[in-house]
Amino acid sequence: MDWRLLAAIFVAALLLLLALARRWAAWRRSVRAKRRGARAVRGEVAAERLLERAGYTIVDRQLGLTWQIECDGETLDFLLRADLLVERGGEQFIAEVKTGELAPSLGNASTRRQMLEYSVAFNSPVILLVDVENERILEVRFPLPDVEAMQSL
Repeated sequence: MDWRLLAAIFVAALLLLLALARRWAAWRRSVRAKRRGARAVRGEVAAERLLERAGYTIVDRQLGLTWQIECDGETLDFLLRADLLVERGGEQFIAEVKTGELAPSLGNASTRRQMLEYSVAFNSPVILLVDVENERILEVRFPLPDVEAMQSL
């Protein structure tokens, strides 16, 4: 058999394997995303029950807010979506639902940043972090830094 024919068959087989590997990887990502989404939905349902048992009333779900920031004189719009808006004792709170082992921890930088962003954007001094796995509701506050102490540095 001609070496060029063998090389062409080899290249075609290699391309076919690469295409199949890409499809397999995309399918796996899709399956994982669906599982994560289902877990998140179950987590939000469990969080609502936990919040209601703690005396909160669910006011809204997936509360959206367009938040604007400015960069070099240009305004940029971002859509933020908080899991829940709840109320207790006449006060309203943004509640962020987290499932898993790492996400509910304030030691997790992504969670901390998200909570801080919500505190600023929703103008809320307290954000509730709902740890579904451990059935805990944490009141998270971000106190403003002491500007005078910072100026003396």
